Amino acid sequence: MNLVALPAFADNYIWLVHDGRKAVVVDPGDELPVLQALEQASLTLCGILVTHHHPDHTGGVMALRERFAGVPLWTPANERLPVPGAADAAVHPVRGGDSIRTLGLEIEVIDTPGHTAGHLAYFIQPVGQAPVLFCGDTLFSAGCGRLFEGSPAQMHASLSRLAALPDATRICCAHEYTLSNLRFAAAVEPASSDVAGHLRHCSGLREQGQPTLPAELARERRINPFLRCDQPAVQRAAVAHAGPGTDPNDPVAVFAALRAWKNEFR
Repeated sequence: MNLVALPAFADNYIWLVHDGRKAVVVDPGDELPVLQALEQASLTLCGILVTHHHPDHTGGVMALRERFAGVPLWTPANERLPVPGAADAAVHPVRGGDSIRTLGLEIEVIDTPGHTAGHLAYFIQPVGQAPVLFCGDTLFSAGCGRLFEGSPAQMHASLSRLAALPDATRICCAHEYTLSNLRFAAAVEPASSDVAGHLRHCSGLREQGQPTLPAELARERRINPFLRCDQPAVQRAAVAHAGPGTDPNDPVAVFAALRAWKNEFR
């Protein structure tokens, strides 16, 4: 299984998985990078996965389906997307617990509400390779998505679900937000050598025009404050910023305080 990050817009990544002949694309907000990648590698599109309804994740879907007639499309069952509905037999609404088979892969569907009400993630364990998670805008390296439609409790539960995946899981999120997220993580845990070291590493990657993704889940548990709401240093920082009304022993309250802090962090 080959994994490719296709830059799009200012800071999006469209993820492409292929076996050398056929490919599946995740969250194609723009069809042009996908079409260029397919042509350059002589690949045929055999599937499209969508994590949520925002246009920077769905904008290229219709053009790709016109170009590749009948290509299967898997979409969140609990979200309304700008694509054909049940009348199109190649459109498959899915929800957490479902399993998708394509490209010789078994893809597990995980419910991850919070960023949007029906957000999904897709998890693959390819034989002989580290697992892969396509998490859209739920989990970012050193961060998480904003809460546009869900609650802090929903997002905290979604992140906890993803954090329980295997250590070696490759986190394929949909935006290059890593440096700004790491600066926030350093404000939350200024004594963390893990955060400082990864910030130096990722700064070097970006200076060379390289992506900071995929991220490794084991590292995310050490550097991502939103996955560390049970850690005393993170709890103290959340209370210090939000005020004594925040219960440090309530991980949802700590998460909510962190998310509100991040919303205004510059």
